Amino acid sequence: MRILGIDPGTIRMGYGVINSDGGDVAFEDCGVLQATKGDPIEKRLSHIYDQLRVLIERVSPEVVAIEEPFVVRAPRNSALAVGEARAIAMLAATQRDLPIFQYTPTKVRQTVAGYGAGGKEQTQQMVSLLLDTALDAFPFDASDALAVAICHSRHPDLLGFIEQAEPTKAGRPG
Repeated sequence: MRILGIDPGTIRMGYGVINSDGGDVAFEDCGVLQATKGDPIEKRLSHIYDQLRVLIERVSPEVVAIEEPFVVRAPRNSALAVGEARAIAMLAATQRDLPIFQYTPTKVRQTVAGYGAGGKEQTQQMVSLLLDTALDAFPFDASDALAVAICHSRHPDLLGFIEQAEPTKAGRPG
């Protein structure tokens, strides 16, 4: 399965593409979609959206995994802007009828690095090890997006198991 992971942002949106066969993961591509910092938010979002549509067309993912914003410490305006960037990513994926999954930063780090409060450096190192690819030359936005994709590759089985278990739970006598 080809997974497109996205680390949303309004100036830099990280992306990472992996292939997963249910156990092993393989690096395909990663990078950053860039907007001009001084432009108004609507122009930046439009520019990133256009780049994202081209990316989706080029890499043909089967699923899109997006990181949710971390809002506890972020200023309110920053959290809202990341939410807007996330909406752009969801729109681009939806227009291609791609399934979308969302993961919190803590869930991503916990899944990839084994520790939910780890830093970007630790996450990048673990992603590099898991994909057997040197990522030092890439920005954290790209390695974070790869981490989101890896996180998704490790959770679909659990989601399927939960969905299968729900009818059994409902059918139990009370």
